[in-house]
Amino acid sequence: MAAGVLFFDEAGRVLLVDPVYKEPWEIPGGAVEAEESPRAGARREVLEELGLDLEPGRLLGLDWTASRTGRSEGLAAVFDGGRLAPEQVAAIRLQEEELRGHAFVDVDGAAALLKPVLARRVQACARARDHGRTVYLENGYERA
Repeated sequence: MAAGVLFFDEAGRVLLVDPVYKEPWEIPGGAVEAEESPRAGARREVLEELGLDLEPGRLLGLDWTASRTGRSEGLAAVFDGGRLAPEQVAAIRLQEEELRGHAFVDVDGAAALLKPVLARRVQACARARDHGRTVYLENGYERA
């Protein structure tokens, strides 16, 4: 299982990170460890990757992804990180072994930097945040 967090800046743009070990970009987060809850895993990953110790907000979405070559099926939980204040953005310290950079991008423009499934997930979870709801997704597509 994976867990990530959507953070936004004052302009409403979403924070993406550029991993050194794979392409393309991602949202802050990663694999949940054994006996760790998705929320705790998201918090740990954000602390490790960005140097920010922030409690994730509410669950925005849960995305089931189908198996593919070399990977089993999985679940990804996405939490609301809220709007980062300028001083929080300035306090970001990237874990150099994992990340080469970060950027705030428009939610719709994020698709140019993300895998299609993650782009769909980010867009659906951002909409869910705007509407105060949680979404269930399959491969990034919203399901009723």
